[in-house]
Amino acid sequence: MIRHLINLFFPKSCAGCHSFLLSAEKVICTQCRHEIPLTNHHKIEENEVIQKFYGRIPLEYGSALFYFHKKGIVQEIIHKLKYNGQEEIGRIIGNWYSEELQHLEQIKKIDYIIPVPLHKTRLRQRGYNQVEGFGKALSTKLEIPYNNELLYRKLYTKTQTKKDFLGRADMISTAFDVSFSKDYHGKHFLLIDDVITTGSTLEACSRAILKIPNAKISVVCMAMSHH
Repeated sequence: MIRHLINLFFPKSCAGCHSFLLSAEKVICTQCRHEIPLTNHHKIEENEVIQKFYGRIPLEYGSALFYFHKKGIVQEIIHKLKYNGQEEIGRIIGNWYSEELQHLEQIKKIDYIIPVPLHKTRLRQRGYNQVEGFGKALSTKLEIPYNNELLYRKLYTKTQTKKDFLGRADMISTAFDVSFSKDYHGKHFLLIDDVITTGSTLEACSRAILKIPNAKISVVCMAMSHH
């Protein structure tokens, strides 16, 4: 009853288009759900994510749910997730994607879900890791343990958008490391992030995880940058 009154006087708006949500809608309105550009990577064996990491990381599987366009719906949604404290967006996307991923044989072989970590300083500033809700929703639906302690970020780097690609990649390449025991040897890890752009962060994280003997890597992200 109280929630209905709150929604009446302070109606929730869509994270994509800002229109008021109907009572049955959560975070993203029905129209935006229809308009969000889907990649359908889970239906494509040699999809763009797998192609992006050819010769860089030996991926078992890779995919993203959405295409990310500048000034598009997905950019708006991810921005709210990262900078406006709307953590529930990650959970909604995780629930959405798990419906598609749960049928894949490659996903059934995964032992742990690993988020791309924030440095402790950045985590303190933001208050949360924006991929945690996404990862925990995948963990619950796919029944795969979520582990945010194996991989950590050892270097604090300010936003690198003004650096050239090589300078940024060189900075990121040494930013991550792993803390593991023999229990993790030979395991299959699903690395998750919000948006794939150059892929340098995911590559650096994967290289850190591959220090674990006989480790296998897969990558799943909310979105992939698309021109």
